[in-house]
Amino acid sequence: MQQPLPPEELDDFITRTLAEDVGSGDVTADATIPEGARFLAALNARERMIVAGLPIALAIMKRLTPDLEIDTNHRDGDDVSRGIVIARVTGKARGLLTAERSALNILQHLSGIATQTRIYVDEIKGTGARVLDTRKTTPGLRTLEKYAVKMGGGTNHRMGLYDAVMIKDNHLAVAGGVTAAINACRSHTDLKVQVECDTLDQVREALEAGADSLLLDNMSLDQLREAVAVTDGRIPLEASGGVRLDTIRGIAETGVDFISVGRLTQSAPAVDIGMDFESVT
Repeated sequence: MQQPLPPEELDDFITRTLAEDVGSGDVTADATIPEGARFLAALNARERMIVAGLPIALAIMKRLTPDLEIDTNHRDGDDVSRGIVIARVTGKARGLLTAERSALNILQHLSGIATQTRIYVDEIKGTGARVLDTRKTTPGLRTLEKYAVKMGGGTNHRMGLYDAVMIKDNHLAVAGGVTAAINACRSHTDLKVQVECDTLDQVREALEAGADSLLLDNMSLDQLREAVAVTDGRIPLEASGGVRLDTIRGIAETGVDFISVGRLTQSAPAVDIGMDFESVT
């Protein structure tokens, strides 16, 4: 399985994760588990989900159980039902039990994001619009959370402030308006320029000033439809602002190209996955 993090970032992530939980040692496992004991455990899906983060979880286990044996039945991006065994692991019991919570935490969290993303993606199927994530991510976990969005069928927006220009309302206020802000960006960078628009007048001004794409913020469905008509396919349009599952279909049907959903990463509930003992080996 391909890791979503490069080797050096993965090593650092595992080190920090285990340091947080294990600290000076797992006193319970050390006290109750014979040093040489080995066991077989299953990673069980306790509800329907889209799997994401399995390579990370297994790497955490392997850090503490170098001789870990892995039998995977599924991979990231798979849609699995309740009761399905995602993978089985065999190794020294102390290491597996010490790694269990850290491994499950990241697997449950990322699978929760992937699962929620798939629900939103399925809700607008057939409209031609695509679901985007945002920068509303957990500090330190952005790469992994955006990876989970992709596993759920969503599309990644910019990774950070460095890889795309997005002129928002506060930028406009300080820069002196839409045209002035766009011109300032053109003289500073070759990156494509997206402008957040709260009104249709801003849409028209941004289009005339040469914006590459527009973010239509908290617009009504009628405003979105008019923005689509005004731009007439000349630049991509993204709808944003308080998007919910019960509103996303109507937004998609206005003809916008993208819909950004902060809820994908900001408030997706973790799914229920257990590491269940099967036998001593």
